[in-house]
Amino acid sequence: MATVSSRSRVGPLLREWRERRRLSQLELALDAGISARHMSFVETGRSRPSAEMVLRLAERLQVPFRERNHLLLAAGHAPAFPERSLEDPELAPVREALDRILTAHEPYPALVIDRAFNLVAANSAVRALAEWIDPELLEPPVNALRVGFHPQGLARWTVNLGEVWAYFFERIQRQIAITGDEDLAGLLEEVAAYPAPDHEGLPTSEAAAREILVPLRLRGPDGTELSLFGTVATFGFAGEVTTSELSIESLFPADRATAEAFENLPRR
Repeated sequence: MATVSSRSRVGPLLREWRERRRLSQLELALDAGISARHMSFVETGRSRPSAEMVLRLAERLQVPFRERNHLLLAAGHAPAFPERSLEDPELAPVREALDRILTAHEPYPALVIDRAFNLVAANSAVRALAEWIDPELLEPPVNALRVGFHPQGLARWTVNLGEVWAYFFERIQRQIAITGDEDLAGLLEEVAAYPAPDHEGLPTSEAAAREILVPLRLRGPDGTELSLFGTVATFGFAGEVTTSELSIESLFPADRATAEAFENLPRR
């Protein structure tokens, strides 16, 4: 009975991923080097795919490592990708790399988040900006999306909130399409429902089309104007779930005044 249950579970999951990628059975079968008939049998549960076949299909479908493990389990196989805590001794090189990157980026802000936008690590510049945030939003686990768009968070100080929100909304929608992450979809729905803070003019995303880079424009409690643009980096050749889901978000000054402001920003 366990085998029948496994067969019935993996087929629909693979079909969901195929449809999410907008591929026909024939297209996926050709890409994976199998017959369309075999692909149909796998999806309907008439054929139980081997672990190698599950991984081959998952690779072609660009399924994230966490979900590849779910597919393997649904097919009755052991997970192929380990998931470790960042405190695990085996991930010491990862932690050291993150510390080096965050420290080297000072005096400008940089932080590390996981797939759900939970804060993993941050440098002293981010901690300085956290002084502008309602302390309740900084209670663990800290979520960067909530901190960024809650009316008592960074949104309160964001001059071009409309532009920034449009960018992140599109980015997270793409991420949800790639991962199928229902929790992230729920988080996006929650943040989208936040009341807009009182602000002088919230530009729309149309203004972004006129920019080479969409900046994050902040006006601090003391009236200091900051203009920043960001980059996102991930680990290449990651073969472990936790590492594969980390993103390093680095902010750079968009003008000399912002650079000088961060160079003189008090640290703690």
